[in-house]
Amino acid sequence: MKSWINTKFWATVARIILRNRILILLILAAITALMVNQWQHMRFTYTEANLLPDDHEVNIAYNEFLDVFGEEGNLIVLAVKDSTLFTPEKLNAWNKLSKRFNAFPEVDVVVSLENLQKLTKDKQAKQFTLEPLIDAPLETQQEVSQIKEELFEKLPFFESLLFNKETQTIRTAVYLDKEIVNTAVRKDFIFDEFIPAVEEFEAEEGLDVRVSGMPYVRTLNSQNIIDEIGKFIGAALLVTSLIFFFFFRSFRATFISICVVTIGVMWAFGTLGFLKYEITVLTALIPPLIIVIGIPNCIFLINKYQQEVKKHGNQALSLQRVISKVGNATLMTNVTTASGFATFILTNSKLLKEFGVVASINILFIFLLSLLIIPVIYSFMALPKYKHLKHLNKRWIGGFVDWMERMVRHHKIAIYGISVTLLIISMIGIYQIKISGSLIEDMPKKAAFFDDILFFEEEFNGIMPVEVMIDTKRPKGVMRLSTLKRMDELGELIQETPELSDPISIVNLVKYSKQAYYNGKPKYYQLPSSQENNFILSYAKKSSSDADLLKSFVDSTGQIARMTTFMKDVGTDRMERIEEGLEAKINKLFPEDRYNVSMTGKALVFSKGTKYLVNNLVISLSLAIFLIALFMAYMFRSARMILISLIPNLLPLLITAGMMGFLGIPLKPSTILVFSVAFGISVDDTIHFLAKYRQELLANHWKIRKSVYAALRETGISMFYTSIVLFFGFSVFMISSFGGTVALGGLVSATLLFAMLSNLLLLPSLLLSLERNIANKNVLKEPAFDIIPEDQEEEVSQQEEKVSP
Repeated sequence: MKSWINTKFWATVARIILRNRILILLILAAITALMVNQWQHMRFTYTEANLLPDDHEVNIAYNEFLDVFGEEGNLIVLAVKDSTLFTPEKLNAWNKLSKRFNAFPEVDVVVSLENLQKLTKDKQAKQFTLEPLIDAPLETQQEVSQIKEELFEKLPFFESLLFNKETQTIRTAVYLDKEIVNTAVRKDFIFDEFIPAVEEFEAEEGLDVRVSGMPYVRTLNSQNIIDEIGKFIGAALLVTSLIFFFFFRSFRATFISICVVTIGVMWAFGTLGFLKYEITVLTALIPPLIIVIGIPNCIFLINKYQQEVKKHGNQALSLQRVISKVGNATLMTNVTTASGFATFILTNSKLLKEFGVVASINILFIFLLSLLIIPVIYSFMALPKYKHLKHLNKRWIGGFVDWMERMVRHHKIAIYGISVTLLIISMIGIYQIKISGSLIEDMPKKAAFFDDILFFEEEFNGIMPVEVMIDTKRPKGVMRLSTLKRMDELGELIQETPELSDPISIVNLVKYSKQAYYNGKPKYYQLPSSQENNFILSYAKKSSSDADLLKSFVDSTGQIARMTTFMKDVGTDRMERIEEGLEAKINKLFPEDRYNVSMTGKALVFSKGTKYLVNNLVISLSLAIFLIALFMAYMFRSARMILISLIPNLLPLLITAGMMGFLGIPLKPSTILVFSVAFGISVDDTIHFLAKYRQELLANHWKIRKSVYAALRETGISMFYTSIVLFFGFSVFMISSFGGTVALGGLVSATLLFAMLSNLLLLPSLLLSLERNIANKNVLKEPAFDIIPEDQEEEVSQQEEKVSP
């Protein structure tokens, strides 16, 4: 039975494929139509990537915050830093713009100069009331100057929220309806209403309006992802088809390959729709990945077909040998590649899990498409002409193969020496790798919204919210003076941290209430004493205005308060130091028996997610190595062969990691993908080489040297072709405007180039050096798959003559 599987299975597969050509094409057409129908279910993501599993403590804390205070990432900010704004005409236009935003149903509230309300004391009613700072359009420069003086000198409550006193930058805060923040309505509002209104204002007034905030940034960033999908697919098709044609000099072979990968891309989109997965910054990479990975399949199959045609000119026998000789090796290479992507499924990160599922499934799909379409299409065509086979005799290719054989034959010591040297240098570089948990680092640096992010970091210390939630464990416990003093002391530490903006909380409102109680004098903007607190609270209890303001800072029971600050884009290390400092202060100020205090916010969640992924990198990569080692064990039944096959593929990964350290490329969600992806792909060359090597061992009666050189000569050309296609194919990602995608493309390309040289030079050298140990017939006497003996091939060939055109 086992012998039948090894020698007859692929011959049977070849017979089935070639005898049912029309049926296979009809089935593929039907499946493709069904996949295209699933495109209607594709959705684009409207939220940030959450890299943590749902049950992670950081996610639990964040969701608890959302349950109490709702979505915290609903703020869009606009700012103008221009002295000419302080004229009646332009300030009126600025206020009119704010009023226009407030009229949109998608907007919850706008806080701006136009509707700024001053807190004042009504002595007769003994309560606080709100009075507008601007109650009518401004007509004179003197009115503007009075407003400006009152704003900057007498209203510290609004500093950092609506203005920067030092630079005189004016800001407007637009809070979107929390129900639309993570929906397509947000995108439509920003592109159809918000941006046109801002551009109209800029054109009419000649002012440069800076815009930022997480909803705005997420919308423009998502649109960039959508725009790049088409660019990647087009570029990948162009680059890989040009290289393919350069190698094969055949429009027919190039067209067939493009058809195969195009159908693969259609199936990839259909898979996303069928599984109801969102298109994210990672899943957007899958269609071009399918092109890049599918073309090497086509190269191996077409190259083998042309070699067979050149050898004996029998089309039926050539097609049968393509399937029977290359089919199993190609299956194994695609399975190992899919395994590299499938390891992401075990990370518990929804983002990576979905990426791993779709990528691994479609890599197996592209294998099936290649195996079915290429032999069937060629069976309807005439034999390739001599000009289409000339590439097999190109001098420069022959020279490259001769150089490889010469290096392996005469310079093994030099190959080992260079490998060990690179390993040592790489280990030094690995120790210099840093981790980055930046939320904006991978965003397009040339985009206008990225410049605006930097502007708000400079003027207002960032846009990424960090929240501190304080549970006093008793109703109305927030308003106790002891709690307010503790919060104020924590706020002072936040103010002293240069990477954080001034905090906003109930403490600011209480200070503002004391200032209002003392007739608006700025020197009284401070927490009240115990005695003052009673008087001020008596005013506040009668004031509906205070109750409205409280909703933003305290829950309905008065038990839980929030402190909101905004963080600059800092690295993971610095963010961890800041977090440690705040936690130490929190533990000191808020006893656990009286308070539950937690820190959360999108910036912290993303940073923790990056750290989580890095910790899981070793696990996922180890699993990939283990799975591929199992495949090698299945193929060769030898522990030494497993070791020999892994060494040439681990060395390129270490070299790439060393490059990252020396070039200052940090570990982040995008670059973490490099190792598992590159390892799964680079092992393909090893499998093709070793499969041919073992076939040659059987044919050459276990003569190691002869088998190694024969395998090097036959597979070297295909390995070179596929590696070049993969190198330039992944290089396509370097045209991206996203830093992470650029790093992914560059690093995977470099890794695969190193892997090609490693498999063509180091692997044969290892086989020759250990030939006495591995040339044990007992070890390999029952191989996982064999070449089909010539007499059986001739028999199958005669059978297939019936279906040949």
